Amino acid sequence: MPFGVDEAGKGPALGSMFAAAVHLEDPDLDALPEGIADSKRLAPARREELAATIRANDRIGVGVAEIPPELIDDPETDMNSLTVQAHAEAIATAVPDSGDKIAGLCDACDTDADRFARRVTDACASALEIERDPDATLEIDARHGADDDSKVVGAASIVAKVERDAHIDAIADEYGDIGSGYPSDPTTREFLESYVDEHGELPPFARESWSTCEDVLAAAQQTGLEQF
Repeated sequence: MPFGVDEAGKGPALGSMFAAAVHLEDPDLDALPEGIADSKRLAPARREELAATIRANDRIGVGVAEIPPELIDDPETDMNSLTVQAHAEAIATAVPDSGDKIAGLCDACDTDADRFARRVTDACASALEIERDPDATLEIDARHGADDDSKVVGAASIVAKVERDAHIDAIADEYGDIGSGYPSDPTTREFLESYVDEHGELPPFARESWSTCEDVLAAAQQTGLEQF
């Protein structure tokens, strides 16, 4: 497969979601470094090392797309559509404008993998401004667990995760420890509660439409009412 795509940060209550595409000039997987695996199976330092090696190789194209919280909160869209958009934008950045047929594999971010592949194909045709029949130009497949099964999708998962981690680290540098940003993380929950207690509103990088954020804000507002 000439390219692979994956995302990181679809489910957190804090911060952006990222999608990454990794494109090989030819189907030779030897261009990818040894040790590629699903990013969740790798230590942070190893992910960063592999991502740097991937980016430094001029035989590999890398594209990254960011979906910020304000877009995630937009009532006119939804996470599945935004994930499709992010995949297409990452592909359009990673794949050279050669006019050749474009083929690759996405880690399916929809319960229906075939539907996800069709939607990414359509979005990618639009992003690349392909006027011809997209089915004749694009060959995009999607599978659940592709980040485990495909080395190039695993490489994309590493790049996406490193981008997401760097994003969270940058927020933490300014606001203090926010944890992973996931609703199940006690540090994230404690940060949200403390921030809302102090400021009376959610932090600017919160996904305000997420139930975790809504619940924390509602609880703080209720506590404030009870004090009167």
